[in-house]
Amino acid sequence: MTARTLELITPSYAPDFELCRDLVASARRFAPPGTRHRLLVPRRDLAMFAALRGEGVEVQDVADVLPRTLRRVPGWNGWIDLRAPWPPVRGWVAQQLVKLAATASSTADEVLVVDSDVVFVRPFEALSPDDGELLYRLPDVVDSRLPRHVVWDDVARRLLGLPATDAPTRHDYICWPCPWSPRVVRMMLERISAVAGGAPWARVIGRELHVSEMVLYGVFVDEVLAARTRVVHTDDTRCLTQPDEIPFDRAQMRAFLDGLRPTDTAVMVSAKSGTGLELRRAEITRITESIAR
Repeated sequence: MTARTLELITPSYAPDFELCRDLVASARRFAPPGTRHRLLVPRRDLAMFAALRGEGVEVQDVADVLPRTLRRVPGWNGWIDLRAPWPPVRGWVAQQLVKLAATASSTADEVLVVDSDVVFVRPFEALSPDDGELLYRLPDVVDSRLPRHVVWDDVARRLLGLPATDAPTRHDYICWPCPWSPRVVRMMLERISAVAGGAPWARVIGRELHVSEMVLYGVFVDEVLAARTRVVHTDDTRCLTQPDEIPFDRAQMRAFLDGLRPTDTAVMVSAKSGTGLELRRAEITRITESIAR
């Protein structure tokens, strides 16, 4: 199999700077040679993140990725599309637009969207096969107990021009890190624009109040692309993950890291968990050094 080129894309901001520093260092150590890593940050944080530039790492203003008609609203975590100002684009949705736009502009075969609270602990590489597309999916795990996921699935189908479904279960596509194909993202965004009568894709997605870029991508691959392209599904991100907003003490952090499998290449402890930075660093360093021995 031919080696696939890989780019890492990380949206971040000042409160996560130290976490992002650790991510960048781990990617430099474990990513395939030639891997590009783009850090996408607000303009006000460019000077801070400039310290992380070098060795394949670029720092970019999020405003340079988004369409020029989108402008940040001072004093509020949101954006306004000057040509369609209502409703405003919420900050969380704008971050999704950043990920999509950055991936669509990538020249790599595969992108890993990697949040700042991920750290790599082993060598890793692009995983998509030469003759198809890789898609993370947990089949049939979304139902009425996950109402937001159901809404995200409904919105994705509407944006893609697909029939609504009353299926009792849906698939889950949320994962950390998130592997995407830039080629597929470009195809998906073109379809969204076409379904909306030619309106810019960022405007179409940006006006949604509830949307998930990962669910959007997963539904597109499964419901549109799979009809003409081989899709390889996986339920394993090779990342030991703690998404809950609950702080770890040392014993809990060690117990968590003891669950690292030989196939895992990364660890994610949510930035919102409140786990102490020095504790996190010490324990991840400990487990990384034990792997290296």
